[in-house]
Amino acid sequence: MSTETASSNLTANPLEYFQVILNPDGTLDRDRLVFPNTSTAPDPTLHAGPVLSKDVPINPSHNTWVRIFLPHHRARSCSEEKLPLIVYYHGGGFIICSPASNIFHELCNTLARDLSAVVVSVEYRLAPEHRLPAAYDDAVEALHWVKTARDEWLADHADLSTCYLMGSSAGGNLAFHAGLRTSVSHDDLKPLKIRGLILHQPFFGGTQRTPSELRLANNQTLPLAASDLMWELSLPIGVNRDHEYCNPVVDGGSKLSEGVDKMRLLGGRLLVTGCDGDPLIDRQVELAKLLKEKGASVVSDFTEGGFHGNDLVEPDKSKLLVQTLRTFMQTTVTCQDVVGSPDKVSTRSVP
Repeated sequence: MSTETASSNLTANPLEYFQVILNPDGTLDRDRLVFPNTSTAPDPTLHAGPVLSKDVPINPSHNTWVRIFLPHHRARSCSEEKLPLIVYYHGGGFIICSPASNIFHELCNTLARDLSAVVVSVEYRLAPEHRLPAAYDDAVEALHWVKTARDEWLADHADLSTCYLMGSSAGGNLAFHAGLRTSVSHDDLKPLKIRGLILHQPFFGGTQRTPSELRLANNQTLPLAASDLMWELSLPIGVNRDHEYCNPVVDGGSKLSEGVDKMRLLGGRLLVTGCDGDPLIDRQVELAKLLKEKGASVVSDFTEGGFHGNDLVEPDKSKLLVQTLRTFMQTTVTCQDVVGSPDKVSTRSVP
């Protein structure tokens, strides 16, 4: 089916879906967003919860910052053993949300608690005010900020040699492109060592609709009209959805080759997660397959049912995600004793 035919069958109003207003000057009014913000808990003497959190600025000229999550028991610990580091990029189609949005704050809180990790959640510039590649630039800049360990929580508790880039939805797209960029220039990040990329229901697209997009074109969680709007507002002006930012498998993934080759030689691994109730599932499966064909070490975790973002709002699904991440992180450290050894692409089905 052509893009035009598919578009004529879409029923959702994407602006209403996001609760945003597109202003005449091309900016977005986000005052009515449905995702409330969550405050930080930075002081171990005042907050009794299992995880502490605080916001730290990165680049004031871009208004970028990070929210750092630290397991509470480590705040007063003198242990020399440091914790793995997860640099996390939030979702929102590149146009909405932040690390303070409750669904992403709670996920990072869970990751820090259940994986006993330091989590750095990155605020990047949003489109359409700042179109791609601005968010990719901010994603990489955040890694250069992290590598200096300027913050005491990072300096005292984070193992910079065991770092994972993770993102949900648009954040998964960000983690992927930031990972490719940094693989090509990995020496610039030392002592930060990226062990793996975790693409959690990553957001990709293309001009030709996939069967899953057509099957779920008007689903409530991510209608196709909403995806179209996100790409329209975030891609560089004048390009279509087959640009590599949106469709990395276009032309057989030719523009991925250098980054994937470098990642393979460095022993980097990828985890791609998804579910068949998500319109994006076909693109996620296709990307995992292509990366494996290019020699990348890929683990895929695709489940039955669900919907886009279900791991963020359903506790049982969140627990399964944490289990998958724990296994991936544990085996990544082991697998990297043999640099560049690709894994099988495995599939798990959950009734």
